[in-house]
Amino acid sequence: MTDGQKTNRRSQAWFGAQGRSGMVYRSWMRNQGFGHEVFDGRPVIGIATSASELAPCNAHLTRVAEAAKRGVWQAGGLPLQFPTMATGETLMRPTAMLYRNLMAMEVEELIRANPLDGVVLLSGCDKTTPAMLMGAASVDLPAVMVTGGPMLNGKYRGRDVGSGTQVWKFEEDLKTGRMTEEECFFAEGCMARSNGHCMTMGTASTMACLAEALGMQLPGSAAWPAVDSRRMEVAQAAGQRIVQMVEEELRPSRILTREAFENAVRVNAAIGGSTNAVIHLIAIAGRVGVELDLRDFDGLARAVPTLVNLMPSGTYLMEDFCYAGGLPAVMAELLSGKLLHGGLITVTGRTIAENTENAERVDSDVITRLDAPFQPAGTGIAVLRGNLCPDGAVVKQSAASPHLLTHRGPARVFDSPEAYHDVVDDPELDIDENTVIVIRNAGPKGYPGMPEVANVPLPGKLLKAGVKDMVRVCDGRMSGTGYGTVVLHVAPEAAVGGPLALVHDGDPVVLDVPNRTLRLDVDDAELTRRRHAWKAPAERHLGGYSWLYTQNVEQADQGADFGFLRGSRGHEVPRDSH
Repeated sequence: MTDGQKTNRRSQAWFGAQGRSGMVYRSWMRNQGFGHEVFDGRPVIGIATSASELAPCNAHLTRVAEAAKRGVWQAGGLPLQFPTMATGETLMRPTAMLYRNLMAMEVEELIRANPLDGVVLLSGCDKTTPAMLMGAASVDLPAVMVTGGPMLNGKYRGRDVGSGTQVWKFEEDLKTGRMTEEECFFAEGCMARSNGHCMTMGTASTMACLAEALGMQLPGSAAWPAVDSRRMEVAQAAGQRIVQMVEEELRPSRILTREAFENAVRVNAAIGGSTNAVIHLIAIAGRVGVELDLRDFDGLARAVPTLVNLMPSGTYLMEDFCYAGGLPAVMAELLSGKLLHGGLITVTGRTIAENTENAERVDSDVITRLDAPFQPAGTGIAVLRGNLCPDGAVVKQSAASPHLLTHRGPARVFDSPEAYHDVVDDPELDIDENTVIVIRNAGPKGYPGMPEVANVPLPGKLLKAGVKDMVRVCDGRMSGTGYGTVVLHVAPEAAVGGPLALVHDGDPVVLDVPNRTLRLDVDDAELTRRRHAWKAPAERHLGGYSWLYTQNVEQADQGADFGFLRGSRGHEVPRDSH
């Protein structure tokens, strides 16, 4: 390293400054026991950790951070750990999605405001991964992601059980008398038996895989269990690699290209990934100025079969996926069918094709082949249009019931998820298996925050009668661990006057997934009359961050980001007055 290179390092505007300014920065840092030699111009690497005991999926990231710091020291950098908020879907109310954009803002501003040359992003639960990628993309300093890894497989009475997915199943068993309260209480501890995020292919696992597919995470690192020693090896390797990325000036803007997002969309289809990936990928793309449209998720994925046999669409869990070959095996298979762009640069400094050239599929039951897939091409996320969702809606075909993908039934409308839950177990509830359950006012502005409420449980009387699935339509989201024939992300949402706000009980709703349509079989004149009579609901939150959110959040088809956060703002900051 030459003196010129040291001087040009971004962090040297702080630590290499002359006179009073430099003395202030260096002297205060030395109260932590750093010797003067660490300010010699070496890369300063931020270790951004979302560790929090209020976000159980991320609680162990403090230990992961230590491994990342070790790697930075080994490569000749100076690691400085700093905390970010943690948006844990498990505890936060009304929904962690309300705070994804706030976390992205915080990550961006913390990176920009501090003397950092690069950053390691430590995430875990669903919203922390996209939030950190959004923030890092907007500041565009070298960055590498390390996700916290999934929990070990759940074990209950001799069988594997998946977090999230099994919650819905146990709830149904409890309602129908197949399970007692005591058994359910015992099963709670069987689902979540180690540190880590959901071990189903829920949103956390999906976004970990997509961070790797985008090229922002080291190959194979998405799937190692949180408590596997190789999770720490990965973090250490990431710490070493980020120092080199600073030398190479390998920034997110070089990695997060249009072709990288096309790869991520196709990988999401192949792994049977979460519908939440649609919203998050569109938001991340917006931060780097890449045009990614809702239609891309249908068009790009139609030729891609589901290769991964994981819950909620299949049988296995992330621990099995890891040992079967992980994401590199999936990407290698897609590359063999010319379904990915193999020449794209990644955080390794190598291409997607180079990263996966030695990938091995160990278990063909877990990771299937293109010529014998778990589910055929065209069974991934479908994007619907029609007079009920003019700006789009999505449905996860691989987790739906085939016989309901074409369906016509009368609507039963609920103006909030709570209104439905109040009556769901009423034996007199006027709903049968042909009814289309409509839950509205659960979108980005309406709730606010677009909660994971769309896969509402079926009415108790129908569960007891043996009904296993019904069509549900909602402007909210569904957990990536969820399943069922659930139409999500209806846009525009009801709270801003979208057509979902105009549906009345008994209106015929027509779902035709093969032809990608969702419509209300009510004539235009009647819908126009209803629109003139419609009144916007009163705002629930009038102050603080909730006000900022509701005033600025975009619709689901646009990624539910804030419009003023689109694009990269770079890493330059004004000089201070020291």
